Amino acid sequence: MSWATCYHGHRHWGARGAAGLMLADRGRVLLQLRAHWTHQGGTWSIPGGARERGESAVQAALREAREEVGIAADAVRVQGTHVASCGGWDYTTVLAAPIGTVRVRNLAETERHAWVPADEVLALPLHPAFSRAWLAEPSQLRDFAASA
Repeated sequence: MSWATCYHGHRHWGARGAAGLMLADRGRVLLQLRAHWTHQGGTWSIPGGARERGESAVQAALREAREEVGIAADAVRVQGTHVASCGGWDYTTVLAAPIGTVRVRNLAETERHAWVPADEVLALPLHPAFSRAWLAEPSQLRDFAASA
């Protein structure tokens, strides 16, 4: 994987874009505390990362969720996507709900995880890009988390 520079001159992780899984259930969203050694470590966000060659955004989000918090792809139901673009570079948030009980573990880049009520997300030190998406008006992420 490598960095990409968008048309605005911003550096982004993932030459082909990136994607993450926002899993929501009963008004709560699953967040991970990124390990300190990762980019923007020590912040809370959804599991996600760079897209690999030939991989769709949904495939990337499901792979990253498996690698970072152990969620099996067949344990979630994808309900939509939200794309945040910056100068030709895209981050796709895959919106999903659990199918039954989802087993979550701290793996790879995850220091901790938590099911956080939607109205308490802003109390955490958030990854800057996740914070911008959460605070956007209107916010598809906030609306999805609150209604799931």
